[in-house]
Amino acid sequence: MRRSAILCSAIFAASLPLHGHAQTYPVKPIRVINAFAPGGASDVVARNFAAKLTESLGQQVTVDDRPGAGGNIAAELVARSPADGYTLLMGTFFLSTNPSLYSKMTYDSQKDFAPISMVTAAPLILCVHPSVPAKSTRELVALAKQHPGELYFPSAGNGTSMHLAGELFNMMTGIKTVHVPYKGSGPGVLDLVSGRLHFMLNPMPEPVPFIKSGKLRALATSTPNRIAALPELPPVAEAVPGYEVLTWQGLVAPAGTPAEVIKRLNSELVKALKNPEFEARMRGMGLELYGTTPEQFAQFIKDENAKWAKVIKATGARID
Repeated sequence: MRRSAILCSAIFAASLPLHGHAQTYPVKPIRVINAFAPGGASDVVARNFAAKLTESLGQQVTVDDRPGAGGNIAAELVARSPADGYTLLMGTFFLSTNPSLYSKMTYDSQKDFAPISMVTAAPLILCVHPSVPAKSTRELVALAKQHPGELYFPSAGNGTSMHLAGELFNMMTGIKTVHVPYKGSGPGVLDLVSGRLHFMLNPMPEPVPFIKSGKLRALATSTPNRIAALPELPPVAEAVPGYEVLTWQGLVAPAGTPAEVIKRLNSELVKALKNPEFEARMRGMGLELYGTTPEQFAQFIKDENAKWAKVIKATGARID
């Protein structure tokens, strides 16, 4: 099954009778390790579903922010934790890219974790400054071909989703645009708004206020299909077949966690995703909800690793 079909189908795992270890699980609080600073998308998502899991599991589920090293500090902590279901990781885009971005890794993003479920994902929005004479993705590509090396796009830093999405766009269209890394997405967005840069691919919901105020012109989304938050925007894939980038969040446990515990967590997480209040809150942030099986999530991570390894090798993007 194609990856996009797996995600878009959002097949919810069925509740299964549990036995053995999971009959008593959990008997103490559960800790979800978030790899980035408080207030970011992964932190907000983690705290929202942690509150729902606290209700359904009958034990406190807390979020512990451990930022640093592009997510590697948090990932290593969880990979080395006991495989008992009490220390979990809020996995994000970095699990797909860090294996190729860093020359030395202390964990294996596929072998050291047991996927539970993908939770949410946000598209990136392809935007241009209003002075750029492009009203569509095709027109932007044509403009870039006419002016190779003269169009600039920002990112939140080397190896971030904004950077790699732009490089993938270059690769798949045969254009040459220039990457300008910043320390965080905010300064780059402001330079685009000021007209110092030309275009960007930025995750939801950050560009939306600038789009609505007319300070940026949105051309397309990075998902295969139109999104509920901006239904008027076509996918980049309509002009660049196969183009797809998601900034995603999902829950994983240390490898070796009992299958019954994984099933229990998957079942309760899927229930939380179906909650109307939770769904409305996430969609209000421009996020789409995904309740996948552990197997589907594992395949997604595997496919994403292979995809971004090719992009990183082709562009020479490295963190160290």
